[in-house]
Parts: sequence; C-alpha cells; structure tokens
Amino acid sequence: MKEYYADFHIHIGRTRSGKAVKITGAKTLTFSNIIEVASERKGLDMIGVIDCHSPEVIEEIEAGIYNGEITEMEGGGLHYRNLTIIPGSEIEIYDHNCHGPIHVLAYFPNMEVMKRFSSWMSNYVKNITLSSQRIYCDGRKLQETVKSLGGLFIPAHVFTPFKSLYGKGVKESLAEVFDPKLIDAIELGLSSDTYLVEDIKELKSYTFLTNSDAHSLGKIAREYQMLLLQEPSFTELEKALQEKEGRKVTANYGLNPLLGKYYQTVCGSCLHKMAINAEGCSECGGKKIIKGVSTRIAELSVSGKGEEKRSRPQYIHQVPLDFIPGLGPKSMDRLLGAFGTEMNILHEVTLEQLSEVVPLKLAHFIDSARKGILGFDAGGGGKYGKVKM
Repeated sequence: MKEYYADFHIHIGRTRSGKAVKITGAKTLTFSNIIEVASERKGLDMIGVIDCHSPEVIEEIEAGIYNGEITEMEGGGLHYRNLTIIPGSEIEIYDHNCHGPIHVLAYFPNMEVMKRFSSWMSNYVKNITLSSQRIYCDGRKLQETVKSLGGLFIPAHVFTPFKSLYGKGVKESLAEVFDPKLIDAIELGLSSDTYLVEDIKELKSYTFLTNSDAHSLGKIAREYQMLLLQEPSFTELEKALQEKEGRKVTANYGLNPLLGKYYQTVCGSCLHKMAINAEGCSECGGKKIIKGVSTRIAELSVSGKGEEKRSRPQYIHQVPLDFIPGLGPKSMDRLLGAFGTEMNILHEVTLEQLSEVVPLKLAHFIDSARKGILGFDAGGGGKYGKVKM
C-alpha cells in the first residue's frame, strides 16, 4: 500500500461557458483549471470536486471522458494524469423541524451514478445548476438516497456558526437530523482540529476529514489529509473511512484553528472578542454575538469528558503557503520552478534547499509554517486569523 495526499472539498466557480455554479467561487475556478492546478501545481493525488451534480459540469466531464483526457477507474473515481477525481455534491438541508441550514457532502463512484443523483435531486431543489442548493426533503431521506446509489455521506465543516450541523443544525445530537449509521465521516472545518473535538462523545466512531472548502484555485489544499490505500480510488477511499483492511487516514494537515474565520466568539458588529454571556460589546456597544467554534465545541464536549480517547492519526498544524507573510507570486513561482509542487515544498524540501531559492528569512518562515510553530492572532466572525510577524 501507499500514502496519498487528498483534498475532498473543492468547489466549481464557473462552467466552461462562464455560467455560475458556486456564486461566491472565483471565475477561474473551472473544472479544467481545478484538475490542472491540483495535479501540476498543488501535487495532490486525490481530490473531491463537490459541484459535479450541475448538468453543464456533467457535460464537461463527459466530454473529457469522450476525448480520452479523463478515464473512469474500475475501482471508482476519474483518472486524470496523476490525479484521481471523486465526483461529489454539496447540499443544504433545512428540515421541517427547523434544523438548519446544514451543509453536507455526497460522493459517488462514477458519472453514471452522479447523473442519477442529479436527476433525483432536481426534483427537490429549485436550481440544479448551482452549488450548495437547499433540498426540500429531510436529512434521512437524503442519506438513504445517497447510500442506495452506493455513495458516501459526510456532514461538512460541522462546527462553523453558519450552515453546519452543530453551528445551526442541532442542539445536542446529530441524531436529531441524521441516521448516525449512514454517516461515513465528519469534516471538521478550518476553525477546529482533532484535539479540540476529542471529547465530543457521539463523534468518537467517525473518521475525521480535513478539507480546503476551496472557493478559488489558490485555496485548494489549504487543508488536506494523507491516506493509506492500495490505489487512489473510490472503493479504497470508502475502506479508509471505515478503517478496513489496513486502509485509513494516516495524518490530517490543517490550519491551526486560531487561523480559522470562526474560532473565537466575537461581536457581530465590530468583531471584538466577547464572552458568550456578555450583555453588550465593550468596544462598540453592539448586542449581536457570533458564537465561535471554540465556544460551541466546549458546549458539546461535556458529554464525553473523562472518557477514554479514541486513537486518531496525528493532526499537523500547517500554515498554507499563501498565508505566509512576504511569500508573494514571484517567490512562489521560483519555488515551484525549483521544486515542482506545493506538496514537495511542504513535505520534501529542506530548509537549506529553500534558502537557495528564496531569501533566508523567508525560507525560515516557510519552515516554521510547515512545522506549525508560528504565532497567531485568532480569527472570528468571518475574519481569518493572522500569522504574527
């Protein structure tokens, strides 16, 4: 078996004709650009593209299959150069019991199954061409449909204050909305990590994923994981999430939660840090509070405190290269010209090799960033944290 780098949450901003899919996504975030950048610049082995339900995206992928640029793998997934693409979809749930909005991810083994899912979903959403559309059925029905098609079902960025399972969806338990047995994994999100959530009892049985939720090409692989697989395919991914036959996630690479946009509880008006029980903001007097991920996790962790922890892969705090002060486009181009991909820069290249291509001070910044030893100012309320100089 072999280890593979994977990011399973990448949006499509526009189709090849320029039509919007993820409205907040970059115009350059097309399917063809995604697979090129993920393979050649980022150095990933597997990606999940989660807007493949959109009919024009399906047409573009099928055109790539027809002309031989993309091939469908026997074990599930699409093969492009050195990259495996897992077709997926992000869906928004808001059920009749006022649970939501909640974003979930569904992945499928091939385009024929994806087309069947897209056709089914078109009966329950207002605009099948767009990403993250609200589906007018309950969570369990969606789960059952995904599983009946042989798909994987994963709640997305589960702690963010908006559009997530624990942020807006449920009061205490995921069972309020979903069948726990039909969940394949949990996506943590940028403002949390394994160590923060290890005391949440009902998550103990699930594998954790760390994905980028990329809305632009540059954000691909800002979080990712390493998987131990026989080959990079859908079937092997499913085994890894279930930790079967030696397949598994061997490491999660993600931001220090302090860098996430929703880590701390802040004033909704001025983003000043606030206590959750404060009557008003000490800076501006504002009354709106945006509850931080750290606060919400603390609330949910009560049930599992004192219990034996599950053994999990190492969660490695790593600052994405585009967060590093002083690392501009020209320096980045020099690094890529010398070392090939971002995965090589982050994992293979020595400090000495870095210093031969960029100034020593910048080389030290990069080395400290990939070791997770930089200082941070915490983010909150939709504003990213910052790396301290």
